[in-house]
Amino acid sequence: MSLRRIVCGVSGGVDSAVSAYLLKQKGYEVLGLFMKNWDEKDEKGHCTSDRDKEDAQFVCQHIGIPFHEVNFVKEYWNDVFSPFLREYQTGLVPNPDIVCNRHIKFGVFQNYALSEFSADAIATGHYARTSVGENLIGGDSCQDVKLLKAKDRWKDQSYFLSQISQKALRRALFPLGDLKKSEVKKIASKIGLTRIASKKESMGICFIGKRKKFSSFMEEYVEPKPGNIIHVETGEVVGTHQGIHNYSEGQRLTHVNHGRFGKCFIVEKNGTTQDIVVAPGTNHPALFCQKFYATVPMWIHSEPPGFSEGGSCQLQCQFQRKWGALPCTVTRCGENQVRVSLRSPQRCITPGQYAVFYSGEECLGSGVITTKGPSLYDIELDSKVKVQQEVS
Repeated sequence: MSLRRIVCGVSGGVDSAVSAYLLKQKGYEVLGLFMKNWDEKDEKGHCTSDRDKEDAQFVCQHIGIPFHEVNFVKEYWNDVFSPFLREYQTGLVPNPDIVCNRHIKFGVFQNYALSEFSADAIATGHYARTSVGENLIGGDSCQDVKLLKAKDRWKDQSYFLSQISQKALRRALFPLGDLKKSEVKKIASKIGLTRIASKKESMGICFIGKRKKFSSFMEEYVEPKPGNIIHVETGEVVGTHQGIHNYSEGQRLTHVNHGRFGKCFIVEKNGTTQDIVVAPGTNHPALFCQKFYATVPMWIHSEPPGFSEGGSCQLQCQFQRKWGALPCTVTRCGENQVRVSLRSPQRCITPGQYAVFYSGEECLGSGVITTKGPSLYDIELDSKVKVQQEVS
């Protein structure tokens, strides 16, 4: 496919700015498209997206490309935020950024860019690569594209792209895939975008941004539901809370009688009873498990060899952005579920999060973690019970 016109998503940040610049330098016709997906104002009454829009306009003017904008507030609310809210109220910990990439950036945004501007592809500032690079295949080809990790492993964002479709990937470019973040900032400074390069990096959930803490933001949308805090070893109620949505697995609870129990950390949350189970100590065996179940992954390119009804395959799995991919065995269990067995026990595997699967450099796709397997503490208890039964 011969590329001519590329719509580059511009956010006002350094990554999208350098992406647009690099494409223009290669001779493509580049258009900058700014997307608004949230209406909320910050505590001082200033809309943060307005400031980002001004920076995006400045970038486009500076590098000499047209600036356009589009509003997807309704689509974002319906396809990303509302599902996130429903799941969070039940105690799950979903990842809205993965959902946003699938439904918004590589969904309605991409479709709008291709149809409205007759673009050949879209580009974003994600740190990721594809198996074809700029030699795009196009929507009508039967040849598929693979999603690959970025050169900069510290910034690799293939995890967040693990739910985008094959159709979307065929019309997507990631100009920063072979660059490190430090190199991107140097390019920005060199071309006169020092102010953009020095901006504080946007981290965390996109609809919260830099405005406030997550817990205070969620109070605006979720009613408190009190519940008990239960000690995993004794079954004793050691405190109360105002809503399981305020907490995550592995988090330390500060309002527990530490003098008696020591520092307590969350083992699990029950969306039906609103109970939170805690364990004493950050390395308590109740916090660790070696197995979990997930929905059948959405495979970006193709099913890995050996993955069929009852079949198993050896892959690597990443279930939190900050942790690397771990060796695992993935086994299909029926039509809609897989069992993931890790080589070693891991702390705080969290239902609602995505399990992202890799085979070396390739990001294969992802599924949602539904349930955890038995913890090391559960296994210890079960073993003790069996020994006692044998003795008696």
